[in-house]
Amino acid sequence: MVARVLVVEDAEAIRTAVGIALEEAGCEVLTRADGETLERDLAAFRPDLVLLDVMLPGRDGFALLEVVREVSNAGIVLLTARDAVEDRLHGLRTGADDYVVKPFVLAELIARVEAVLRRMGRLRTVLEIGDLAIDVEASSVTRNGKPLDLTATELKLLSFLAGRRDKVVGKAQILAAVWGYDDYAANLVEVHVSALRRKLGTPPLLHTIRGAGYILRAPS
Repeated sequence: MVARVLVVEDAEAIRTAVGIALEEAGCEVLTRADGETLERDLAAFRPDLVLLDVMLPGRDGFALLEVVREVSNAGIVLLTARDAVEDRLHGLRTGADDYVVKPFVLAELIARVEAVLRRMGRLRTVLEIGDLAIDVEASSVTRNGKPLDLTATELKLLSFLAGRRDKVVGKAQILAAVWGYDDYAANLVEVHVSALRRKLGTPPLLHTIRGAGYILRAPS
């Protein structure tokens, strides 16, 4: 199974950016703006790691950390603007595996999450969709055991779609995640999706959903 990460962060921009970055890294992600449904999410989603903002409305991250530790063995990474030494020590002493201070670089946050998952033996670097295998760490892709020659952009596009397998992804989402553009440039996405689809071969894995976007799924 792909590593499952629950993100509890009240700032929408941060929550969205972190969620996309984790999906690009190959994780299955569930995001929440607060901890009101934490117990239910822990039972239903069964996360391998919980990313908790400390300064949340209602129950704060330290209180939620205690809840996670009571009912789950998931890894915990605290995310907060509170960088006082006593706050960091309190978080680590009460069960957090790492503590990331805002503002942060997304790449560093993802690396820290992956490090915790790796120590726990829960990070799978090879994503499999049918006979397609994507080795995230080695940046290599095979289908039916045969290597595919993808460009760096095609690999990034495929990794993003694989992180959202079986879900329809819009062109604007792809532009933001793969190229970092806010402007809508449908042709750019269409050209790269078309090239990637040809290289993936048959039976088809990458499908166009008219008027909505694209979906990557194993052949039925």
